[in-house]
Amino acid sequence: MVVNPSAFSGYSRSPANFAAWIDRGAGRQVAGFPDVWRNRLDLPFASPARVAVVFHVYFLELLDEILDQLSAIPVGFDLIVTNASGTPLAIEPGRLRSAVNVTVLDVPNHGRDILPLASVVNAGLLDPYEIVLKVHTKKSDWRAQHSLEGTGAEWRARLLSSLLGSPDNVSSILSAFASSPELGIVTADGSLLGPEYWGDNQSVTASLLRRLELDTPHELRFAAGSMYWIRGFVLQGLRAMGLSGADFEPEAGQVNATTAHAIERLIGIVATEAGLTLVERSALSETAGDGWKGYEVGSSILPRCRVIPFYLPQFHPIPENDRWWGPGFTEWTNVAAARPVYRGHDQPKLPADLGFYDLRMKDVVVRQAGLAEDAGIAGFMYYHYWFAGKQLLEMPILDRLSGDQRLPFCLMWANENWTRRWDGRESDVLIGQRYEEVPATRFVDDVLPILLDERYMRLDGRAILAIYRPGQIPDLPSVIEDWRKAARHAGAGELFVMGVDVEKEFHGLTGSPGQMGLDGRLGFPPHNALWEWVSFERIEAARRFGGRVLGYRAMANDAVRRLGEGVPDDYFPGVMVGFDNTARRQQNPDIWYGSNPYTFHRWLAAAVAAVSGREVDRRIVFVNAWNEWAEGAVLEPTVRFGKTFLLAVKDVAQG
Repeated sequence: MVVNPSAFSGYSRSPANFAAWIDRGAGRQVAGFPDVWRNRLDLPFASPARVAVVFHVYFLELLDEILDQLSAIPVGFDLIVTNASGTPLAIEPGRLRSAVNVTVLDVPNHGRDILPLASVVNAGLLDPYEIVLKVHTKKSDWRAQHSLEGTGAEWRARLLSSLLGSPDNVSSILSAFASSPELGIVTADGSLLGPEYWGDNQSVTASLLRRLELDTPHELRFAAGSMYWIRGFVLQGLRAMGLSGADFEPEAGQVNATTAHAIERLIGIVATEAGLTLVERSALSETAGDGWKGYEVGSSILPRCRVIPFYLPQFHPIPENDRWWGPGFTEWTNVAAARPVYRGHDQPKLPADLGFYDLRMKDVVVRQAGLAEDAGIAGFMYYHYWFAGKQLLEMPILDRLSGDQRLPFCLMWANENWTRRWDGRESDVLIGQRYEEVPATRFVDDVLPILLDERYMRLDGRAILAIYRPGQIPDLPSVIEDWRKAARHAGAGELFVMGVDVEKEFHGLTGSPGQMGLDGRLGFPPHNALWEWVSFERIEAARRFGGRVLGYRAMANDAVRRLGEGVPDDYFPGVMVGFDNTARRQQNPDIWYGSNPYTFHRWLAAAVAAVSGREVDRRIVFVNAWNEWAEGAVLEPTVRFGKTFLLAVKDVAQG
């Protein structure tokens, strides 16, 4: 990747420039779609299909031509029409045989077909869909004045016939998506263009990419004409751009150098960043089989693996935290107090759908589980805090035992000291591990009721139990053997005990897990991952800043490389959403610059691929984390990113 200096400058002529976006609140202050859509009782669709068509209409005279082409889609699909024609538009229910749901959304003629698309994305209307077809009433009469091959009508016909044309053609395209999780975009032959077609759009694209803390790539591949079949996540992820009407120029017949033209190119860039490929129609195999049937409404979805995020329970007050930090302290106390330390820094991180929740409220767990299940998440691994026989923050997991929520769970013994510096080290200890007073063998006695629950997660029939700092426990093999005996005696069956892959200074282990009585290791980045420094100048850090800035993308690239080389059968990869503990250490945090849903998708996909050859039950990938808000490792919906990280999980897990 190469840094484009214009992305880091101040104001430019483009309304989408980074400085202006920051001044407008970095996408936090606006919904990014027309407020009137909130009053539509038919939206979102109650029973969505798995495939959608987003159809932008400006030239009404082309409407029937494209509707006729949509009859080639062989599976049930939802049709979302954005109407910028200025004329009321209705599509009769029987007009399209396979259409399951149809809606028409009136939009201003602003931002070509791109701003209406971004509005649909920002409203969450594309969230349910695995595959999307994007089309619009394209004339492109300007081609005649630019010595381009074919008239606008001929170009449109070629695009539509290549992407639609016949049920057999569409079936082949959908089957290719079904058989190739890495397939991102399919466009018409002759429409996949490269860097020679940057035009005057590179600086605006660079400024837009900075919103994702990404640099402009050396290479460029994008689908010209803005019509294509696309994996739903690529468009869903645009929610992370924080786009609004203020980013787009007034319509004046421009054919280059607008925000819409930049985003046309950016979509190809972020698809590639997500680890997905862009191909022309003729590059697809004609023997892809009948995988297209998997996109039929009501067809079953088989997950590619079990994705298990770590779950922090520190979202309710306890007497100990009241004493150490002040009455009413929870994780939110620090989260809400954080402030930005570099230009465009996403602080404070604010919750969206779930708000500043309290885990004493039973409906919170129900809503968390609903979000997780919708994303294809298999269950949560709860951090469990046990200090020489004393449990802290145990209420959320114990409430699960008496509740009827079906989402599975398992435990990680977070056996580190609690310190005033939030670093788990040996100084300023608030409460620590005292193995000499109460042996670690006692731990299992207190968690047996949890292990006995029928929802407790298992691997090869054995209850999954992780240890954060395995090397800290004296005589670990003997302790684990005692745990196994106790679990058998209590009727919990066998255990599958994993050590977390942390550095030696965090009491990680060297050598094989079996030597220490463990059954495996699980990855927990940023531990034992690549740390590559990012200069303060590059991100325009505040002068008072004294922390460390590392590269998220560099870490992900290195992790993807190592995962591609293969991992041992007893190693279960971990992937990091992000890391930024500014909320806990305002002036000297550790920040991984560059976390975004597309790079995360690529890293997660590599982890899933690394375990895909195993027996089904052993295909497990861990994620840091579900709700580590004060460390910036959050899958839950945020004001800044919406559900985009969850949608990345959904796409990878369900593939």
